[in-house]
Amino acid sequence: VQLQASGGGLVQAGRSLRLSCIASGLTLGDYAMAWFRQAPGKEREGVSCIGSFDGSPYYATSVKGRFTISRDNANNTVHLQMNSLKPEDTAVYYCAARYRFCTIVPGVRYDYWGQGTQVTVSS
Repeated sequence: VQLQASGGGLVQAGRSLRLSCIASGLTLGDYAMAWFRQAPGKEREGVSCIGSFDGSPYYATSVKGRFTISRDNANNTVHLQMNSLKPEDTAVYYCAARYRFCTIVPGVRYDYWGQGTQVTVSS
């Protein structure tokens, strides 16, 4: 199984980025997909996840209303549209896959992880 994340970069505050995660070696429809992030010196935190069954999205409070997660099972791809970016969104963003159930509570175990893509937001 491989999860390939892309789309990170350097942007000014208030701008947008769209992250993509392409999955291979698994049937994406069987997995909840999530995005996590880790900033320097901070714990990894869940940003958003999307369920396998009904595609229901969940968001961390810090990104609700600004970020949108979506999935395209036919193309084995998950996206994270990030709008109104803030300097505190700066982190390495990771996509992850978890069989069936979507959750981003601290310490949750995910089955597969991508390599991460750097997002840097300047003020």
